[in-house]
Amino acid sequence: MRGFLRTAGLFGSVSVAFGSVLWSQKKTQPDASNTPSADPNAGHPYELKLVQVVFRHGARTPLKTIPDVMEAQWVPALLDPPPHTHINYVVTDLQGGPRPPAPIEENYRKNILSGGTFPGQLTTLGMQQLYDLGTRLRKIYVEELSFLNSSFTPAEVYVRSTNIVRTVESARCLIAGLFQQKQKEIVPILTTQAESEILYPNYHGCKLLKARCSHRWAESSTLPEIAADLQSIHSALGIADHHRVDFILIRDDMVARETHGLPSPPALESWRDTVERRAVDMMFHVFQPSNRQNLQLSVGPLLHTLLDNMDEKLQGTSSEPNRKLFLYSAHDTTLIPCLMALGIFDKKWPPYGADITVELHQNQQTNEPFVKVSYIGEDQLIPGCSGVYCPLQEFKQAIAACSLNVERYHSLCDSTEPEP
Repeated sequence: MRGFLRTAGLFGSVSVAFGSVLWSQKKTQPDASNTPSADPNAGHPYELKLVQVVFRHGARTPLKTIPDVMEAQWVPALLDPPPHTHINYVVTDLQGGPRPPAPIEENYRKNILSGGTFPGQLTTLGMQQLYDLGTRLRKIYVEELSFLNSSFTPAEVYVRSTNIVRTVESARCLIAGLFQQKQKEIVPILTTQAESEILYPNYHGCKLLKARCSHRWAESSTLPEIAADLQSIHSALGIADHHRVDFILIRDDMVARETHGLPSPPALESWRDTVERRAVDMMFHVFQPSNRQNLQLSVGPLLHTLLDNMDEKLQGTSSEPNRKLFLYSAHDTTLIPCLMALGIFDKKWPPYGADITVELHQNQQTNEPFVKVSYIGEDQLIPGCSGVYCPLQEFKQAIAACSLNVERYHSLCDSTEPEP
């Protein structure tokens, strides 16, 4: 696995991303004719039935640092957990058994950053960011809508995370903020082994995705415009030619420093916008945004899971009939392809703690189901939907090209095909 991680460039939070320059985020104000009042007592026709939140972990130490430049000091004090983020929790596999091995986390811990911490670790600031996301969700779903109970119970809330420490801890902090550390039972945070993970584009577990993308990683830095800018920034920063440093690595280190108020090379300041733009350009090239199969293989099973959860809620077939909230603690490289599949990517890298929230509503008179999607607290108009509150069938059709059931996913992943 370690060899492939090098081939892919960066994994975890910077494993892959997807995009299309033709798609843009649409921040809209809901049409009053198609939107229930925010006041739960106003007699609007819709009833909230289910909430699902896919979110990025909080601020962290960089996955790698820019070689040959001034190093930031990533000291252990930057990782101290705030007391108000503590909860009683346990990490298990999907069946409630022992936590699976975590090879990605083990790979991070083979290296130590200047200052003494490991790469990719959630910081105190990152913990606070996820606590704040939890308090934002609390204000809506506990205080305003009285949709959730004021304390945690696993019958009502499902918590799923990738098997990486920063996402597990991010889930913990969100729960602490959402329920103000009040819990009736221990919080189970469910995860799975790396080979079967669907909460990020899984090169290790999907041979076809690896075949379609791996060589394009190396190729992306050689595209004429990207290569020219890369050569220029190497010269400006004094990076030796033998170092394999691309815009994604530079961006990762740059943003981690900025977020934590740590010094950056002065020469990097004038390159900031270029670094952001070229990092996204590289992702576009790797994932061929015109090819929907890349999105299918990256987040198709996750999108299908979100739809299945809604169908089970409406049909009353869920094994946990009282469940109202699904939380998925993941990565920027989870959110980007999800935003692409939804047609609302704004061509900006999702910030730490960004969330996609999917609400299921039901018309109380007709029983017709509706879906509302928000991104970082802003309601979104999904292309193919007739309104911000989108009829479920329209929503399913809008993402049909990217959604993929697990059986079909495994069938595709086990195959190989020549690169077009």
